[in-house]
Amino acid sequence: MTLTELSIKRPSFIIVIFAVITLVGTFLFAQLKYELLPKISSPVVVVSTIYPGGSPFEVETSVTKVIEDAVSGIDKINKVTASSLEGASFVTVEFIQSASIDIALQDVQRKVNEVASRLPDDAKTPTLSKIALDEIPVLRMGVTSNMPSREFYQLMKDQVQTRFAKLPGVGQIQLVGGDEREIKVNLDLDKIQSFGLSVQRIVGTIKGANVDFPTGNLKGSERQYVVRVAGKVQSMEEMRNLIVGQSKMGGDVKLGDIAEVEDGQADYTKISRLNGVTSIGVLVSKQTDANSVDVSALVRAEIPKIEKDYAKDNVKFDIAQDGSTFTLDAANAVKKDLALAVILVALVMLIFLHSIRNSIIVMIAIPCSMLATFIFMYMFGLSLNLMTLLALSLVVGILVDDSIVVLENIYHHLEKGEPKREAALKGRNEIGFAALSITLVDVVVFVPLTLVGGLIGNILKEFALVVVASTLMSLFVSFTVTPMLASRFSKLQDLKKKGIMNAFSRGFEALFNKVKHHYEGLLKFSLRHQWLTIIVTGLLFLSSFSLIIFGFIGGEFITQSDRGEFTVTLELDPGSTLENTNYVTRKVENIIGQMPEVRKMFVNVGASAEGLFSQASNNSSEINVSLIPKEERLMSTDEVGNQIKKKLQDIPGAKIRVNPIGIFGVANQTPIQVIVSGPNMDVVKTSADTVFNILKRIPGTADVRLSTEDGKPETRVEIDRDKLASFGLSIAEVGTALRIGLSGDDDSKFRDNKNNTEYTIRIAFDQIDRSQMHDLSSMVFFNSQGRAIQLNQFAKIYQTTGPTKLTRKDRNPTIYVYAQVNGRPSGSIGADFQTALKTTAKLPPEIIIGYDGDLRNQSEGFSSLGFALLAAIIFMYLIMVALYDSFIYPFVVMFSLPVAMIGALLALAITMKTLNIFSILGLIMLMGLVAKNAILLVDRANDRKLHGMTSIEAIIEAGDTRLRPILMTTISMVIGMMPIALSHDSGSEWKSGLAWAIIGGLTSSMFLTLVVVPVIFVKVDKWKDWVTNFRARRAEKRAAKMEAKALITNS
Repeated sequence: MTLTELSIKRPSFIIVIFAVITLVGTFLFAQLKYELLPKISSPVVVVSTIYPGGSPFEVETSVTKVIEDAVSGIDKINKVTASSLEGASFVTVEFIQSASIDIALQDVQRKVNEVASRLPDDAKTPTLSKIALDEIPVLRMGVTSNMPSREFYQLMKDQVQTRFAKLPGVGQIQLVGGDEREIKVNLDLDKIQSFGLSVQRIVGTIKGANVDFPTGNLKGSERQYVVRVAGKVQSMEEMRNLIVGQSKMGGDVKLGDIAEVEDGQADYTKISRLNGVTSIGVLVSKQTDANSVDVSALVRAEIPKIEKDYAKDNVKFDIAQDGSTFTLDAANAVKKDLALAVILVALVMLIFLHSIRNSIIVMIAIPCSMLATFIFMYMFGLSLNLMTLLALSLVVGILVDDSIVVLENIYHHLEKGEPKREAALKGRNEIGFAALSITLVDVVVFVPLTLVGGLIGNILKEFALVVVASTLMSLFVSFTVTPMLASRFSKLQDLKKKGIMNAFSRGFEALFNKVKHHYEGLLKFSLRHQWLTIIVTGLLFLSSFSLIIFGFIGGEFITQSDRGEFTVTLELDPGSTLENTNYVTRKVENIIGQMPEVRKMFVNVGASAEGLFSQASNNSSEINVSLIPKEERLMSTDEVGNQIKKKLQDIPGAKIRVNPIGIFGVANQTPIQVIVSGPNMDVVKTSADTVFNILKRIPGTADVRLSTEDGKPETRVEIDRDKLASFGLSIAEVGTALRIGLSGDDDSKFRDNKNNTEYTIRIAFDQIDRSQMHDLSSMVFFNSQGRAIQLNQFAKIYQTTGPTKLTRKDRNPTIYVYAQVNGRPSGSIGADFQTALKTTAKLPPEIIIGYDGDLRNQSEGFSSLGFALLAAIIFMYLIMVALYDSFIYPFVVMFSLPVAMIGALLALAITMKTLNIFSILGLIMLMGLVAKNAILLVDRANDRKLHGMTSIEAIIEAGDTRLRPILMTTISMVIGMMPIALSHDSGSEWKSGLAWAIIGGLTSSMFLTLVVVPVIFVKVDKWKDWVTNFRARRAEKRAAKMEAKALITNS
């Protein structure tokens, strides 16, 4: 008993199965989590090392190269990049996609530990971190209070931060700005020198006098006591009275004699504001496996509780940005598209089938297939994200394909007067093989996508899995539920009866018969002029690709979406103070705040960000701007950003960039990144300048800049080693003393017994001594004989400039050339740049040019998707060979693919969409969809040939009988795609290109396949008959020769 027979004869069995699927699917749908994108694995480890006071050159030589050399030998490394800044080193180790991030982290940690002893003594212990795109801040908030600033910061650090951190799924909580309590010991350089003391001795004395020292245990006969020397300083007065040395006269020198000891606050390194109000910024990130929507909801629920608990202090939270908002908006937009697509497809069914009853029989495939897909998604850990929801909305038209084909054939048997059950069984059995072929071809094109690795694989894999699962389920429904329902509820519609519906149906049928008549005429004309049909189609195919060649269709990695968010980064001249940067940033805030589209501004003064990285920088600030909802403003996010940029361009001395928020939720600051590397830094710099000038001339580029820029002022202390040795001093002594005096020593802690909290004790020169070079030159050092030697006796001190940042790639000096895009796709800009570089520049042979950012992602993505497209075509052919047991007729079906490309590319050009990973995904999906029309034609024609028809008679009859299901399935898919193509909701920019590619391809395929495939079918059949006859004639000749030889032999 076949599956269809079982469904018709034992309907209760099928009803129970789908009732269980409905109940379980509905329950599990509620358990699925929302995310913007599928989880993206990124096997990247960053080694961060703080080296206080180190210049970029010193950091690179002493720290970066040491760590870089150590980690470069680890297995499965893709590339190693490094950045050396003032006082900080960052070495980024990127592994191949198949590498385990946890094992990679262990390997890097082991290598770093091996070389830790070779790092400078003053360098902090290197820290390792994994880079995950889903661990960026989910929430950005500003918090205010009427409490004293230091107490407010301590409350946020000790209480509020802890409460948020305890919430399930919450990862890192970062506080920005605020007044942190710090005990300052401001050394007076003149007094130190007058007493003949050294900086190292003072610091050592303070540390030695400010410790709790466990000494052991006292054991009595009955009890045991822990003995501890309580040496921690208890008050500011006690600290001032610490004896730090002896004067030349023999008296005690107290710390208060040579320094100002104050209970103050740490120097500002960052300042946070929200809408112009100074606040403490709170950045909330989620854990790797947590859900951003859930984390946001938990934090939002906790905020009113905190505000209530600290109402007397007027603690108020104001959320500046919430990443989950866009996630939910994008998800809801796709769900709305899905619902609208279902309604539109239902209307198409009603128009073609003339019966609500028959339409419901077909439409029941959609909920049955989707609910089963929800079960599949839950079992395999998939979330409701942009890709999975997009897949569900796109397959609405596909899910009814098999049921349409089956029901249309059943209806054909009902028209012959057969009983319902017999018609249902015969109708399904006749068309079952074609339905199976259609579904398997639809499915097989997505198999290569599940095998693609890298970023593209992470984004598209879940899309492919959902499409495959739902499409296979729709085939099962068409073999079970559709014939079962048709055998009981389907009926012929008498269009002669009165009524609005019947009148409309009669009109539609009259129109359809006219279309059918004109199609028959066109088909017969094409069969009479076969070569003309083939040549015209070929010219159309070639012309469609000229749209790419002549620039009517641009290329990029992912289309920029209107998220209603962007960042404004401000950079002053190197060496600018935080106070000056804050002053200029205030001006920028005031200008941005005047724009009516701006809703909130979250300001971080003293931050310099590059993608996922953020570093402290006194001359930089970052303003995160949120706009009012899209439907409430007339301008797009890009237009608002351009307006702001024009208004800010007159601010003197400030480099201002407006950066949109990309698909991953971070500012897309540098979509164009050209990497210039080589063995010699001077040659690299000259070549980078050449690349810079070329890139700046390319139309569509903006904010072109180099990663390394000179001009940062620095005071250089150049030591004469011979003189230093003659005085009995060492470089280590001099360097340590200067570092402590200028950067400060913060190893010692002060414990406040009132709240049992420890605070940093920072020992450094006072502000006056740290600001004047002549004070530095007169700094005194004491050798082992007690002789005083001034710094200017063995060192030359002068002002100079140096680079702000040094970068390396794979252990070679490297300079990145960055550019923002304006009005053109990044891929088109990249192509123009590569052409200009080849024709106008002659770079040294040792210079290597590479690409990063969108250009690299696009290159890798297009390569992967190109492979997937080719593999999909091969898999389609092979699956049809297996199904038809023929190598010839699948070849005929494959001719439906080029005609789909004509419409797809034309649609992209007309709607001004680009070739990106989503539109190329649409082209891959299109391959399976358009093949079904050809399969229906070829399958029917072969069947008619078995009944004695000629090739031309068979293909004309196939066109006549298959026109209705072809139009029904194609129009239902096109109509189902329209809500996505025309959507202007959140995230619509990413998916509209995909929808238009499919709509255009289906439309051209619907018309051209019905003409081109019959022509190819007849041509191939003639060639096949000629080959068969040729072989038969050769066989006859061989037989005649053999017979002749036999007669001669016998005679």
